[in-house]
Amino acid sequence: MVKNHKLAKAISDANWGELVRQLEYKADWYGRELIKIDRYFPSSKRCSNCGYVVEKLPLSIREWDCPECGSHHDRDTNAAINILAAGLAVSVCGATVRPEESKSRQAGDMKQKAPTSDARESRAVS
Repeated sequence: MVKNHKLAKAISDANWGELVRQLEYKADWYGRELIKIDRYFPSSKRCSNCGYVVEKLPLSIREWDCPECGSHHDRDTNAAINILAAGLAVSVCGATVRPEESKSRQAGDMKQKAPTSDARESRAVS
């Protein structure tokens, strides 16, 4: 890619944004709904059979066996099944696909501030 890692990240982010933009356009064109899941969703770590989440799964491991139910998984196929299930859950019942221990959720929770009493009163009056 590019020797400058910061520039490589910017190029990668721009390309990903373009891909998402085109997918949204095509989904709208064909009357479909594009559902985006959280980037920290453990799609390849979660057993598609029983839901068990493996603590650590390095990228070098392409196949693994679930310690709970004993199912054998190909990493990519398992991730595809879990992503499809997450998308269907959002589509059918509006469920969230963000895992409870998500890094982004923890960071977001720390940034939020409680509304002041003035803000509560103005909402009640409006």
